[in-house]
Amino acid sequence: MGLIWKIVTWALSFASSGTVGRVLETLDKRTDAQTERERMAAEVTKESIRAEVEAQKAGRDLLIAEQGRWYTAIIRPLFALPFIVYVWKLVVWDKVFGWGVTDPLSAQLSDIMLTVIGVYFGGRTVEKVASTLSARWGR
Repeated sequence: MGLIWKIVTWALSFASSGTVGRVLETLDKRTDAQTERERMAAEVTKESIRAEVEAQKAGRDLLIAEQGRWYTAIIRPLFALPFIVYVWKLVVWDKVFGWGVTDPLSAQLSDIMLTVIGVYFGGRTVEKVASTLSARWGR
């Protein structure tokens, strides 16, 4: 019984000596440091998204300013017009009515056409997503 009592006395003195408190304090400091790193990483992510949203807004503002005159507003539609005609001919003339066969575009023209389509139909989607993320993160 004496040995057990000594072990219990030693364990109680160890627990009350402040060693446990120091160990717990060290663990708290480590947790706080990790939480701070996570918070800083989240802030960096938020700031990069805000910067992207601002860049999108600046691009939109430039586009609106350029569209103010008819001769600057007509450039984009004229650039897309050949691809619109090509796609309509493929779909309506060749496929729907079966009246012809159109040669495929070269690889370079095909890439340009996909870029034009992506900008026309995907540009607004990117703006909406950026706006939603901006609103969600309080900006």
